[in-house]
Amino acid sequence: MKAVADTLGVSRSNLIERLKGRSKQRGPYHKAEDAELLPIIRRLVDQRPTYGYRRIAALLNRERRAADKPVVNAKRVHRIMGNHAMLLEKHTAVRKGRLHDGKVMVMRSNLRWCSDGLEFTCWNGEVIRLAFIIDAFDREIIAWTAVANAGISGSDVRDMMLEAVEKRFAATRAPQAIEHLSDNGSAYTARDTRLFAQTLNLTPCFTPVASPQSNGMSEAFVKTLKRDYIRIAALPDAETALRLIDGWIEDYNEIHPHSALKMASPRQFIRAKSN
Repeated sequence: MKAVADTLGVSRSNLIERLKGRSKQRGPYHKAEDAELLPIIRRLVDQRPTYGYRRIAALLNRERRAADKPVVNAKRVHRIMGNHAMLLEKHTAVRKGRLHDGKVMVMRSNLRWCSDGLEFTCWNGEVIRLAFIIDAFDREIIAWTAVANAGISGSDVRDMMLEAVEKRFAATRAPQAIEHLSDNGSAYTARDTRLFAQTLNLTPCFTPVASPQSNGMSEAFVKTLKRDYIRIAALPDAETALRLIDGWIEDYNEIHPHSALKMASPRQFIRAKSN
């Protein structure tokens, strides 16, 4: 059998399957259906230029489910995008630093909230600083705050904490203790902030110094916000940027396909869990 396989240039397992008549036949190629999908895929790529084929496939299939049409395999979307030069270039940069292997993920919503911040510069040099709270299970951005040409203060963080509790529970105190994970920034470690968190039934937790990987949920959202929103937006000044942030957060919560949520958006995932 090995000699025959070597002569034919195929693997022995493949040859055995052929001899047994069990080899899988390639399905038919439907060029007409690809032609139907192409303009829809092109529209989605134009709307979401930073999305790879998996997220484009997720958006495409949302539309098809809403129209009672069969879903499309992501590999097919990859082929169509590849045939029409719509695929993103492969990322080849070497990851720096160690990979974080700590457990940040939890098994249900409202067990752990993660908080972090980022900054970006407008075209005129003005600087925006933004802080947010994200649920470690459903990935929703529950609350956020942003300022121009200033730092995020302890008061800003406390207001954000209160807003998060009010949005999740329609109350000023969480019904059960929730871990609140952040870095060691002064706005979070301030005594007033820690005491205020406790009145909300939030338990302040802090990552090790110089270890941003320990707050991986927040770091992942920071990368998403920069890649899919900030870098492709027109940001002439701080006034424009501050006006855009609410739309970015809403789009992320309602539409952005998340791989950890089986390509649902955070709020789609929450609604599915509540049904």
